[in-house]
Amino acid sequence: MDSNLGALTIVFTEFYYWVTVVFMFLIHVGFCVYEVASSRRRNHLHTLMKNVMLIPLVTITFFFFGWWIYFAFQNGPWITGGLISAPFAEPWSPLMSTHLSGASPHLGVEAADAEGWHRINGVFWAAFLLFSWTAASIVSGSVIERIRSGAFWILAVVIGSFAWIVDAAWGWSAEGWMVRLLGYHDAYASGVIHAIAGGFALGVLVVLGPRLGKFDADGNPRPIPPHNPWFACLGLFLIYTGFWGFYAACNVPIISPEDIGGLIEGETWTATNIYLGPTTLSAITFNFLMSLSGGLLAAYLVSKGDPFWTFSGGLAGIIAASAGNDLYHPIQSMLIGAVGAIVAFRMHHWVERRFKIDDAVGAVAVHGYAGFFGVVICGFMLWGVPSSPYEGFATISPWGQFAGAIIMFFVLGFLPGWIVAKILNAFDLLRIPRAVELIGLDFSSEEAQAQAIADVRTAEAAMLRR
Repeated sequence: MDSNLGALTIVFTEFYYWVTVVFMFLIHVGFCVYEVASSRRRNHLHTLMKNVMLIPLVTITFFFFGWWIYFAFQNGPWITGGLISAPFAEPWSPLMSTHLSGASPHLGVEAADAEGWHRINGVFWAAFLLFSWTAASIVSGSVIERIRSGAFWILAVVIGSFAWIVDAAWGWSAEGWMVRLLGYHDAYASGVIHAIAGGFALGVLVVLGPRLGKFDADGNPRPIPPHNPWFACLGLFLIYTGFWGFYAACNVPIISPEDIGGLIEGETWTATNIYLGPTTLSAITFNFLMSLSGGLLAAYLVSKGDPFWTFSGGLAGIIAASAGNDLYHPIQSMLIGAVGAIVAFRMHHWVERRFKIDDAVGAVAVHGYAGFFGVVICGFMLWGVPSSPYEGFATISPWGQFAGAIIMFFVLGFLPGWIVAKILNAFDLLRIPRAVELIGLDFSSEEAQAQAIADVRTAEAAMLRR
């Protein structure tokens, strides 16, 4: 830190990200509450523990390789260049610790940069880590009541510490190849987190199959409403609150033009989005609340007042507008949020009827379909706007955004989810036994499961004798 002003900026940035991480923790609290509320009583503990235990698993794996992937893979790899050196993200590096040691040759960075990474690396890493938890939790809700815990935890590590962070490196960094070549713009992660997680969940669901009793003999879906709509509402409001903190975490809070090579014209220090383009907290406050309101209102109307879909529609509205909420006018955010909620509702029920996909909480629709729509519509709303302050980068366009949406939802989302689920299923590790599903997943011990299977077989034999 070469001056008191520089030191103050670093300390402020450190505190800023620390606060956003605390807010974002509410997202995971909300997912836990929401998923338990959506499951039936016999599956509450399993649903809760499945989601809680992704925290240590994703945290540890993200520390060892997820954080490094974000910096190392921004060129593809080998699309605009090779792997990028990222010594500050290597798990054994002193820069991944809490002390304030000075620069030395083995750190691989300049002295000023070393001081900055010592102060900011932990909170910046934690912000991305909370995004990883979110991606895994989105998948968690869709597969409740029939997946083995171990299978879900493997899937959580795959998406939380690998798949989503690859797409972040490609399309959610200042020099990612998708930004450079496609003009990809996704400021608050309509595609980078939500579309990929929705696509991943869909890939898993195709292999996992529906819950027992979800479809009747004619293939018509039966409603399995949330066990506790009050807690479902509370969970979603916690997610809204944490998502607001997520928005702030997607910004760089204060930066001088000199610190980023004069990419921003003038001398005024400013906040920027993830692509280093100027933005403000006022912009995202307007647009967050307007997209939430548009989604809630549209979902209430299209679902005829169904509480579950009204609450979920608010989240779908925010997700649909998130790609461009750093640059949209608030009225644009409201309208995009409204359309995104309708897309999520209509697509969920069409896919459920047509393909017999049992998405227990509508996660594929709310996150995946709304996120895909949000990325694509951003290309039309912001057509021709610079994607980056860097010279030579492509501008935002409908075709660049559509290509980005395909990469997020299908290439890095659906395909990895489907492939890993197929492998797990081949070894009979994906889905719980039928008898255990009938009795309930909270019979989690081997003895309880064996007794549950025996009870079901006894009941089935008694029915056959009648």
